[in-house]
Amino acid sequence: MIEALYATSTLVFVVAGLTMVGMAMRAYVQTSRKAMLHLSLGFSLAVAGATATMISAFLNDFEGVRSLLLVNSGLTTFGYLFVMYSLVSYD
Repeated sequence: MIEALYATSTLVFVVAGLTMVGMAMRAYVQTSRKAMLHLSLGFSLAVAGATATMISAFLNDFEGVRSLLLVNSGLTTFGYLFVMYSLVSYD
């Protein structure tokens, strides 16, 4: 049961994140602002972290939790750093 809830919440996060990636890319095409590329990259990294963690968790039967959390928090942190950079570098 908990695995299904985890998969569902991760899939919702992935869909929302990829929607943000698409919106940022569309904004880049319309405005040519590099900040939108950084925003897109940031959300892509956060989505990659969640996706990799979920896939690895199910493939490894939720063993090696420490390494899963390290990958997730690392990619999410770098993703949010790019999101923050896009906000402070916006012209």
